[in-house]
Amino acid sequence: MTHHETFISHLERVIDANSIEEIWAIHLAKMAEYGFDRLLYGFTRFRTSTSFGDHDDGLMLSNHDEAYLDEFVRKGLFAQAPMVRWATDHEGAGSWRKISERVRDGNLSPIEQRILDLNHRFGVTAGYSISFRDLHVRAKGAIGLCARRDLTQDDVDAIWDKHGRELTVINKVTHLRIASMPFISSRRPLTARQREALEWVGDGKTTQDIATIMGLTPATVEKHLRLAREALDVETTAQAVLKASFQNQIFIMTA
Repeated sequence: MTHHETFISHLERVIDANSIEEIWAIHLAKMAEYGFDRLLYGFTRFRTSTSFGDHDDGLMLSNHDEAYLDEFVRKGLFAQAPMVRWATDHEGAGSWRKISERVRDGNLSPIEQRILDLNHRFGVTAGYSISFRDLHVRAKGAIGLCARRDLTQDDVDAIWDKHGRELTVINKVTHLRIASMPFISSRRPLTARQREALEWVGDGKTTQDIATIMGLTPATVEKHLRLAREALDVETTAQAVLKASFQNQIFIMTA
């Protein structure tokens, strides 16, 4: 099989995958072929001007060491990391050489120096980041590709010079597939009845209409909508419809 055929075959596998877990496993294996053995992907549809939104509403995938994720992600350091901040303000691919240039210029804040020390401790020293373009102004997706410990940034930049275009395409397609999949936050997922009730609201039906369609009483419909609001952590049913739609929990084909 030629390199072109292998490339197309990989994209077909990503496109045909049936779950986020399957897509992620395929992507991890493919990136390892290029020398990137640790990845950190993040996506939110609820970014604000000052934050990435509620952590429970975002999606983060990684195969980094749990000890590293505890420090970098769960304690919130990632929000101040130089390449994460770069990704929030840019689109496209960026070399981690930008960090060494800032170190050389003595242009790191104390928190950034702490992050740099953490990265060195876990061998997170060379790589590339890709910031994706999204249609929604509050949406943001990005991925950090961390190179094997035996590779320097010079090695990584050489890999990118040779394969950067296909690496960017592979990561973009992977991001688009993940973003199109139903994403359930760490809060409890919607039930089938809650999803159906929200879908009918989204179609402009009244509570009485929905009760007739679903064969329920209006009070039971109101209960399903209230529980849906609680599960999605919103105040109004209109917000619930919007958020469930953003998370691809409603108006989707199910097996």
